[in-house]
Amino acid sequence: MAEMNVKRDSGRLFKARHRGRIGQIGIYFARQLVMFVYQSDWKVLPMAALIAGLVGMVIRNRLFINMEGTLMGGFAMVMVCIWNGCFNSIQVICRERDVIKREHRSGMHISSYIVSHMMYQALLCLMQTAVTLYVTKAVGVQYPAEGLFTPWMIVDFGVSLFLITYASDMMSLWISSLARTTTTAMTIMPFVLIFQLVFSDGMLSLPGWTSYITPFTISNPALKVIAAQGDYNGRPVMTIWNQLNKMRGKEFSATVTVGQVADFLQNGDLPALQKLRDTQLTRAFQLGEIGDMMQGDAFQAFEQEHVLENMSAADILRSVRDEDSLKAIMDYQIKLDGPGISIGAILDTLLSDDEVMTGLSEVQVVPTTTVGDVLDLLNAEGLLEKYKDVTLGKDVYVRDLIDLVTGSETMKSFRDQSYTYTTTVGDLVNLIGEDRVKDILQNRIADASYNPDYDNTRDNIMGYWLTLVLFVLAFAALSTITLEFIDKDKR
Repeated sequence: MAEMNVKRDSGRLFKARHRGRIGQIGIYFARQLVMFVYQSDWKVLPMAALIAGLVGMVIRNRLFINMEGTLMGGFAMVMVCIWNGCFNSIQVICRERDVIKREHRSGMHISSYIVSHMMYQALLCLMQTAVTLYVTKAVGVQYPAEGLFTPWMIVDFGVSLFLITYASDMMSLWISSLARTTTTAMTIMPFVLIFQLVFSDGMLSLPGWTSYITPFTISNPALKVIAAQGDYNGRPVMTIWNQLNKMRGKEFSATVTVGQVADFLQNGDLPALQKLRDTQLTRAFQLGEIGDMMQGDAFQAFEQEHVLENMSAADILRSVRDEDSLKAIMDYQIKLDGPGISIGAILDTLLSDDEVMTGLSEVQVVPTTTVGDVLDLLNAEGLLEKYKDVTLGKDVYVRDLIDLVTGSETMKSFRDQSYTYTTTVGDLVNLIGEDRVKDILQNRIADASYNPDYDNTRDNIMGYWLTLVLFVLAFAALSTITLEFIDKDKR
């Protein structure tokens, strides 16, 4: 128990006993809980839910989805936490400044008072964090399943949100201890928020001299820890690809020379062009392969195809009579001892005599001949067996044809001739290959955007957590030191 001398009106001194530092912590903490109910401090919880809901609906399709969305969504979550933390304590000390001064003169320990506020504000920040996580998940923010420190990513993420909110809360507590009135404190707060927003070193490109300022902002380690937990470096890049898709119908013109086209056809590395160059036009084969094909069922059926059909003398007469090209001959007159008669009339007489035609039908002039008969006549199998190792032709690819054309003297004489063509972004993307363009954009931009500070590792995240804890302790110490001089306030 602490003691102090108190002088009564009668002029006599007596010893007044006060609780020690630890006892005072309990008293002031209990008082803070009463103020939570009767001074409406509980209103910060529905305010936190409203802010989390609005921000969550904006970032739900971005945070943890792609690289730029994770950074943008992380920045929004940092601002939510800083806003919540600042409003928790920006007025708590300056609104009871007279009470603190009086109680300090009566034996209150400033350190006990600040520790009680730390306990109370930690409880308040913890409730705000729980509300923020619940609301953002309810509106559709897709939290990854597993965390690095716990089996649940939402718990790991909650630790970060709590520390960011708590550090901001302690910063506002210090501002509140500096300000003489609530009006002054509320006037200062917007500038503090803007300072945290601008110098977070995440969303805005900052000049070099700001490197001495950013380490003193809560938003800097706060944004880094959220980006690291969101695996910023491992997320795909989508913004530029989406913009490119919107421009698919946009036309543009370009001028190329024949030489540029020729070089592109020969050396271009587009998958579609490489596939075209590797297309085979003809191939070399051996006569033995033909012999092997002749043994197949499909070719044996082909052997039965008729090359010449069976034809009788009667068939020949009919063909001759019906042939248009022989009409002139059909009209030729044959004169013997009497009147002349045409060749056509003689054929008509023969064709009209059934007995003659029946006899002529039995006279076979051309027998039926099949493909197999012709091959047997030529001794095809024997010749193929004898010359089976003879190679005919050669392998010819489209690239050989391209080389032949582009290397010709005629083409060389036209290399400098230029042509202007018009195409669309979509046609160009299709020519190169949609997947290839997407991969190029994502890989190049991801490499350029890589930031080691955002690596999803335990060491990174733990380092940022410790930095936020140091902010909490530093602002608590500054608040204690500031209030120790409250007796010098002449008001």
